[in-house]
Amino acid sequence: MQALLRGDSPVATAPPARRWLLVEQPGPWGRDALLESRFDRRVASRLAARARELDIRIQMIRRAGDRLSDSGRHWAVADTTPGRETISWSTRESDVELLQRPWDGSVGTPSQQPTYLVCTHGAHDVCCAVRGRPLARSMPLAAGPEAADVWETSHLGGDRFAANVVVLPWGFVYGQVPDDGAALISAHRAGQVALPWLRGRTGLAPAAQAAQHHARRELGLLGVHDLTPRQVRLLPAPAPGVERFDVVLTGPDGDVAVSVESRLSTESHRLTCAAPHPGHWRTWHPLSLRVTSSATPG
Repeated sequence: MQALLRGDSPVATAPPARRWLLVEQPGPWGRDALLESRFDRRVASRLAARARELDIRIQMIRRAGDRLSDSGRHWAVADTTPGRETISWSTRESDVELLQRPWDGSVGTPSQQPTYLVCTHGAHDVCCAVRGRPLARSMPLAAGPEAADVWETSHLGGDRFAANVVVLPWGFVYGQVPDDGAALISAHRAGQVALPWLRGRTGLAPAAQAAQHHARRELGLLGVHDLTPRQVRLLPAPAPGVERFDVVLTGPDGDVAVSVESRLSTESHRLTCAAPHPGHWRTWHPLSLRVTSSATPG
């Protein structure tokens, strides 16, 4: 709530992961949801090691209100890389099967609908439970007759922006999602992002996230496939604690060149409900935008 009152900008705060492993595990989660849950502990550490080797982020998931006996033992692999966004779902008889199956998306059933993961990980930060759990319960109802694939998930990051949601397979991360999430669902059904709450897209450098956000706002390009980053170039620093970048995005009428600047906050605050000490954070600011026409002389 303090981040909302201060007006902290969530822009360019999506995590760096491009590939995700979703593991259904109802019941309580400790601070480390994989190692401190009812998931097989003999498998958990090996699973975490394999994920590190393959550079895959693990998210524990469960349906809102699920009991352990309700588990379908689902799991999925998602790839958020622009141009090859996929998510494929499977089921398992035992947890150890996850070590025996490929994680390249070659097994399972591909899904064509958005998957919404709402962070409700109260053992990591109570803010996520207080704001996330009501949203996870209300989103399936807000979807109306067309069902929405909504799951509770473990820690996503950016707890001060709760309620946080990631939409797969594109990897768009949202913060401070209001009400019942109906506006977010409506936007993605239309193949668009919900810009007012967009934190960024996973797997993109923060500078690219910031440039993309500014270009979407200025040009009105809200499609999930719009403005793919092509180049990010670090510029000389104009002052201590300040970073500048030139970013080139692919636009419908040619390249979109955006310059952005990152600054360290002058004040420090507790950034999450669980933070023991105040901290500083980076904010992103657009400097310029230019569209280069791709038309050739006749």
